[in-house]
Amino acid sequence: MIELPEENGALTPYMPNREPYGFTSDSTPFRSRSVLAAAPVVGDRFAANEPFGPPLGPPPPQALDWDATLAVRRHLWAHGFTVAEGLDTAHRGAGLDWPTTAELIRRTGAAAAETGGQFAAGVWTDQLDPFAPHTAKEVVAAYQEQLDVVGEAGGRPIIQASAALAAAVQSPQEYAEIYAELIGRSAQPVILHWLLPEWMPGHAGYWGHQDQNAATDAFLELIAEHAEKIDGVKVAPLSPAAETELRRRLPAGVRFYTGDYDTYTDLIAGDAQGHSDALSPVFTPIAPLAAQALRSLDAGDTEAFRKRLEQSRELSQHLFQGPGRSTLFFKSGLVFLAWLAGHTDHFRMVWAEQGARSVPHLATAYRLADRLGLFPDPELAERRITSYLTVSGIPQ
Repeated sequence: MIELPEENGALTPYMPNREPYGFTSDSTPFRSRSVLAAAPVVGDRFAANEPFGPPLGPPPPQALDWDATLAVRRHLWAHGFTVAEGLDTAHRGAGLDWPTTAELIRRTGAAAAETGGQFAAGVWTDQLDPFAPHTAKEVVAAYQEQLDVVGEAGGRPIIQASAALAAAVQSPQEYAEIYAELIGRSAQPVILHWLLPEWMPGHAGYWGHQDQNAATDAFLELIAEHAEKIDGVKVAPLSPAAETELRRRLPAGVRFYTGDYDTYTDLIAGDAQGHSDALSPVFTPIAPLAAQALRSLDAGDTEAFRKRLEQSRELSQHLFQGPGRSTLFFKSGLVFLAWLAGHTDHFRMVWAEQGARSVPHLATAYRLADRLGLFPDPELAERRITSYLTVSGIPQ
């Protein structure tokens, strides 16, 4: 019996799950849906990965534990997922600089080649100084450098919208020409990733329009013109209704990748007019369960898919809770659960984000994951949560 802390300060007795692990590995890619699991990174336990540097100074360089970081990716490949690399889940733009990201992409590519796994990786412009103006030529060169790194590593490019590009160009024609050049440079079909100004104010005016409807129309025109080189798109934030509407406007063969962490079961299941695929960190902590659900969908059993995947919603809602952009702290829960599951042997993070969530929050994440049977070794998970609670001042 474990005493798990609640947000109100109470301790609740909890009997850990002792059932045998009910999931088997199958690295075969899913047939009915394309599902990319965005993977977190694990910090080097010996590095000074503090969030801030000396007074008025920049944060120190962040170092990764490469073995632990790649172990998380191998776990995802073992269950059939494509890894989505170098996105915000991997602290991109929030502690991980471009040189480290490039190394991460190369190492992921090498590990994918060894295991037969697949991966896609973010292509952005974060080697540019975010506080300095840049010409369109400089922005394009930054994109091209990153496209080449991803291509050489064997990954599918995820071309992310850039505030630097939004500051450098204004007209729809300029956007169309630049994106045509970037799409044409990739040997693989690309994924276009567009965060709306609601989340990224620097993206205001993207595609050459301040009006959101006009910007969406320009985006769809670009997709239609290059549909044969576009695997899919991810646009966020969108309500389920808005996502479904935009999905139905895409050309045949172009996927809509949902990042929803609440109604993802319904969106992926779809309706008579189509379905969403997925590009999300939601699948990282629930990989074995989600894979089982997706295998049911591959077999044509939508009811079993819904029943199995819907079980994960409470855990997902918990990990991603928080108003607005504060949901960025979901990474703490992902790495914590990876440690409890035995995929890593410590719980240290970039920018010291292991402290970004409260002890009760992480204890609840343990309880929800344990109830789903997600820990290959429940006794190891029990020992680790017990040690974590003890050093947090809640002796067991």
